[in-house]
Amino acid sequence: MSDTLSVTDSEAARAVEAISPLKADIHPTARVHPSAIVEPGARIGEDVDVGPWTYIGPGVEVGMGTRIHSHVVIKGPTVLGKNNCIFQFSSVGEECQDKKYAGEPTRLEIGDNNIIREGCTIHRGTIQDQWLTSIGSNNLLMAYVHVAHDCAVGDNCIIANNVALAGHVIVGDSAILGGYTTVHQFCKIGAFSMSAAHTALFKDVPAFIMSSGNPAEAHGMNFEGMRRRGYTLELISKLRQCYKIIYRQGLRTAEAIDRLESMEPLPEIQLLIDSLKSSSRGITR
Repeated sequence: MSDTLSVTDSEAARAVEAISPLKADIHPTARVHPSAIVEPGARIGEDVDVGPWTYIGPGVEVGMGTRIHSHVVIKGPTVLGKNNCIFQFSSVGEECQDKKYAGEPTRLEIGDNNIIREGCTIHRGTIQDQWLTSIGSNNLLMAYVHVAHDCAVGDNCIIANNVALAGHVIVGDSAILGGYTTVHQFCKIGAFSMSAAHTALFKDVPAFIMSSGNPAEAHGMNFEGMRRRGYTLELISKLRQCYKIIYRQGLRTAEAIDRLESMEPLPEIQLLIDSLKSSSRGITR
């Protein structure tokens, strides 16, 4: 008679599971390439694709329908919403490039339906701000865009190739940043504004304003964008009048705000006023 203890296969499996580290939470409908690494503590949602040689670290949550191409690195704490598409060689949720950062569990949150093209770098926040870098929904980040710590990007933005956002930058909804635009830390980029390629922004950009140059200067409003959004000729005329008040009458910003507040109270004019009031670095002129 053998002295070896007999153990059934099911008992052995339970024993191994009991001493195994926490497993990743991968939805049964998700498709993860065998060469990809999904660390324990990550959560992969329904109908997600994870390509070959991709790394997804602990504390990462990937929402339903998201497609992650090959050779992507995603580190946590990071939350990705639904139906995002991240292309190869992007680094998402990495520790920030701030010398004050000391390993705190700061976060990155990305909304739904974003396209993040090849080689983009998006860093988590710092405790010196809100502990958070955030990107809204329906944005297009073209190849090699950099979004630094504590940035807040709104919805429906187009950020073209090689744009670099320094730390704490705020980008309003539907803004368009042309290729190779660089934005100084703490700048605010207003909703529906637009920068030309190779623009260097050192000051805030009010809503609707078009800018170009190094250093950037204001060059009218994004009237073509207004027409595409269905703005009436009357509304465009009123916004054109606003531009002249801010930039053509020699007024200080506070004086221009007073003039704008005396105009007909329209949501678009109020959006412009709010962007002027929120400026902390002075506006691009």
